[in-house]
Amino acid sequence: MIPDRVIQTCELTKNYGSFRAVDHLNLSVRAERITGFLGRNGAGKSSTIKMLLGMIQPSSGSGTVLGYHIDDPKQSIEIRRRIAYVGEDKGLYGYMTVAELIRFTRSFYRDWQPDTERRLLAEYRLPPKRKVKALSKGMRTKLALLLALARHPALLILDEPTEGLDPVSIEELLQTLVSAPANGTTVFFSSHQLSEVERIADDVLMIDGGATVLDMSLEQIRENYRRISLGFSNPAPQLQSILGVEKMRCDGRQISILASSNADAIAQMGRDRGAVDIDVSPVNLREIFLETVQERNRQDQQRHLEREDALV
Repeated sequence: MIPDRVIQTCELTKNYGSFRAVDHLNLSVRAERITGFLGRNGAGKSSTIKMLLGMIQPSSGSGTVLGYHIDDPKQSIEIRRRIAYVGEDKGLYGYMTVAELIRFTRSFYRDWQPDTERRLLAEYRLPPKRKVKALSKGMRTKLALLLALARHPALLILDEPTEGLDPVSIEELLQTLVSAPANGTTVFFSSHQLSEVERIADDVLMIDGGATVLDMSLEQIRENYRRISLGFSNPAPQLQSILGVEKMRCDGRQISILASSNADAIAQMGRDRGAVDIDVSPVNLREIFLETVQERNRQDQQRHLEREDALV
C-alpha cells in the first residue's frame, strides 16, 4: 500500500563540517503527482535527494520515503528497491549495447513492463546495437529514463534531468514525465529551470540556503500570487505589512508588492492610503523565485553586517 505522502521529512538537516547544506527541511510530496523541486545551484537539492536515497546520512532530523525511514540502513535498501533514480551520473554500463543493458536490467524486476520498454525504445529512437559509451548525453538520459520507467516504480526521482540536453531531447523527456502519474508513478524532480517546472509540475517545492521557501501547488500559485502596483500623486506613504505581503518595494511615488494571498485587501489598503493608480496582475514562477532569492540575499547580507558590527 503506497502512502498518500510518498516523501516526508521533518527538520531534515545536513552539515558538511561547518557548512550547512540542508537546514531543517520539511517536505511533503503527494502520491501520483509531479513535484518540481526548485532551487538555484548550491541550494541543497542534491544533498536532500542523496539523504532520501540513503546515499548519505542526515546530521539531524528524520524522513520517510514510501513509509520507509531514510536513516535506517535496512529500510533504505527497501527504498532503493521500490523507487527509480536518474541522476547526473546515470550509472550505465558503457561496455554493453543498448539492447544488452535493457535485457540485463529487465532480469532484476518481476514487474518489468515490456510495453513501456518497446514504446520508449521507439519514441526515443535508441539504437539497440550501439554501445552505451558511444551514446550522446541526451541518448544516455533517455536510456536511463527507459530503464527507470519500465520497472514500474512507485516513485521516480530525478536530479536535474534536463541538464546539458538539447531542446528536442528536453521536450521528449518532459512529455514522458507528464504521462508517468497516469501509470501510478509519482515524479519528484529537481531543477533550476523554472520554465520546465511551470510546464509540467502539479506541486512546487522551492528551497534556498537549504531551507523551504515555497511549498504550494502550481494551481494555488496561479490563483493566489499577485503583483500589486500602487501609484500615488505624492511620495508614496509608509504602508503596513499585512497578511499575504511577501515583499514590498517603494520607489518615489510607486509601491510594488508581491503578494501570496489577500490581493484584494492589499489593493484596498493602497486605495485607502490615497493610491490613484492600482494594478493587480498575475506573476509567474520566475518572478516569485527571483524575488524570494533576492530577499534572502538581502537578509543574509544584513545578518553578515550585524555580525561584523558586533565584532568591532
